This record gives sequence, structure tokens and C-alpha cells, in this order.
Amino acid sequence: MSARPAAWVLFLAALFGCLQLANVTGRDTPDSRNYLSYALSLGGADKREATGRTIEYLCASRGEKASRRHSVDVRRFRTPDPGPGVRAECRRHYQRSLGQRLDAGQTSGWTAPFMSERFMRIFEVRPGYPLLLMPFVALFGATWGLWAAGVCVAAAGGVLVFLLLRTVGVPVVPALTGQALYYVLPTGATAMRPMTEGTMTALTLAALLGCALVLRGQRAGGLVAVSLALLFAVKHSQALFLAVGLAGACCLIGVRRRRTGRPVGDAVKTLLKVTLAAAVGTVLLSRLLGYPSESDSLQDLLTDHYRLPDRERPWGEFLQLEVNFWLEWLRRQLLEPLLLVGVGAGAFGALRRFPAFGVLLLGAAGTGLLSAAAHPDIVIGRLTVMLWLVPVVGLPLLYASAVPTSTPGPRSPDGLPVGNPSGV
Repeated sequence: MSARPAAWVLFLAALFGCLQLANVTGRDTPDSRNYLSYALSLGGADKREATGRTIEYLCASRGEKASRRHSVDVRRFRTPDPGPGVRAECRRHYQRSLGQRLDAGQTSGWTAPFMSERFMRIFEVRPGYPLLLMPFVALFGATWGLWAAGVCVAAAGGVLVFLLLRTVGVPVVPALTGQALYYVLPTGATAMRPMTEGTMTALTLAALLGCALVLRGQRAGGLVAVSLALLFAVKHSQALFLAVGLAGACCLIGVRRRRTGRPVGDAVKTLLKVTLAAAVGTVLLSRLLGYPSESDSLQDLLTDHYRLPDRERPWGEFLQLEVNFWLEWLRRQLLEPLLLVGVGAGAFGALRRFPAFGVLLLGAAGTGLLSAAAHPDIVIGRLTVMLWLVPVVGLPLLYASAVPTSTPGPRSPDGLPVGNPSGV
């Protein structure tokens, strides 16, 4: 990467990080406590220490959020700040409930026993993100460690967007626009939360970068394979979804080319072999390791994380919930159609400029729909975050298509530039 584009890339990443100082706390979700306690245990803390430090982080965050809400409550802002009381009550509640579980012997695994062992098993099989958090938490503590990890993960995602766009021949300015879009759209905010989605999105972009390099005629199938392997460690279901999505995209490209009398191409065949092998390997390895199955996930969804008895006929209830979910999801999207418009315009831009890469992009982004379909909970909007990759990558491609450029150099059979384009 030449000096000037690199400086702009680093500037955008640093600017994004500085802006995140406005929200060092208050980003956690109920799942964040599981990943934090996992990371603390991996760092050498015993179960009680990891549990205690996680409770402190969780309750401090809840107290901070209560104080913020109170400060702008038009009816109560004159009254005393409830934050310290919320923090103290939170500590008492979790110290009592988790203390009882620890005393009862619920000390197995790496996570603190915030829920039943059956539920915590879901997080035990996701070591990738806690391993990423471990050095940050060890160096900076829980609060600043989680924040710093979020900044690095989100910044890396934006840099990968820039590299991906430059790899497919987009000029520097539209590529920087794509990086900026990654930061300002929900992809950036989601990546900053102490959850797996930011890491999953970055690895998805790394896999797409490998696909683009293969389409350019380079031997980069290993990058796709490594990205999928790392994704397996972060969340094995997402690794399966991405492998299936990319393999399906390769099949669509191959069928389309055969119908038009064109050869499928070595690049598409290579990608199909890698992604199919990854999909099969994910299924076999998860079964071999005894990971929670789709039936476990289904019961978790329908029993409120196993708080209720298992459902006797889960699939019928699941299908009813699935229909209700998508009707409500579509209604909400039509009310605020930014995502639908962005996906439509981004898909048009990607398919218009580089059809083969555009299909792969849609296959990867479609994992957001697969994730939501597998867990149709309308209050969890982060499950569809992968859909935002279509406008993040596709809109700069649409912009680049509309701007006159110099005469293109040599192209691969898939229409992508051969060799290193300027700036990469």
C-alpha cells in the first residue's frame, strides 16, 4: 500500500477510535458477561475471581446506563442519581445468585455460572472471541480492555473493506468511502459491542478478500480456508452459514456461465472446492466435538434459555414463530427502509461492475438472513448485521462504475484486475 492511501486509511481508523471514547461503557449485552468471564478464566483467574470481576464490570455498566437515562428524564432529572443504587443492587443480586451456584458445585467450564450449565455450554464452544479479548483484558482491565478490543476489531473491519475494494480495482477515494461506510453504518456500532459479531464480520470480509484474490487469478484459497477455520472457533454456526453461502454463490455462477456457453473457470472451481470442504468439515467437526446441535438451539429459543420446560413439538412452534418474525421484520424495514434501499443499491452496484464477485458478496451477506432465520427473535437486531456488507461494499462499486476512469489494465477471466492495483 502506498504511503498516501495508507495514511488516509489509518486516519479514518484512528478517527473512528477517538469517537468511541464517548461511549467507553454501556455497550454490553447479556452475552457480554459470558465472553468476559471466559476471557478472564483463560487469563488465569479462578472461577470465583472471574465471576467477581465480571459482576463488577456488569454492574458498573448498568449503573452508568441508569445514570445516563436519569440525567435526560424530563420528569426525574432533578431527583437524586439512581446509578449508585442500581450498581449496589446489581452486585447484591449476582453475588448472591452466583455464589449459590458456585457453592452448589457449578464450577465446570470457562464461563461464570450466570445461567444453567446447559445454556452456558453454548458459549463454552466459542473460544475464539474470548481468546481475542484475553490480552486486552489482561493489559487494560475489563472496562478499557473490552473497549480497546472493540476499537481494534471495528478498525480492522474497515481496513479490510478498503483492501477488498482496492483488490477488485476500485479507486482510492471510493475505497475510502467504503471504509467510512463500515464505520458509520450499523456494522461499526455492532463491531464495537463486546460480542462475537464484530469478529465474525471481519473474518467474513477476510474470506471475501480471499475470494476476490482468487478471482484475480492469485492463489489465495488458503486465505478463504483460514478465515473459515477461525470463524469456526468464534461461532461454528456462522462458519457453516458462510461456507454454504459462498458455495451456493459459486454454484450459481457456474450454472449461469454454463447456460451462456462460458467455461466455469478455475477460480470458481477452486472456491467451490474450498467452501464445500469447509462446510462438510464444520458439520463433521462440530458433531465429533459434541457441540450443541440445532435441536439444542431450538429449545434454547423456545424455552427462554432453558428457563421453561422443553417443548414437546418444537418444530411446529418454530415455524409459526418464523412466519410471524419475517412478517414483522419486513414491516419494520418498510417503516424505515434504509437497509432495504442500501442492499438494493449495493447489490446493483456490485453485480453491475463485477457480477461474479457481486454474487459472492450477496452469498456472504445472506448469512445475516440465515442467522435470523435460525434464531427468529425480533429484539436481536444484530443477527442481520451481515446484510449491511452489501451497501458497505456495493455502494462504492456503484460509485466507481459511474465515475470515468483511465483505460483499464489486464483483466482476469472474471473481470477483475490482474496483478497489484495501485495502492494495494
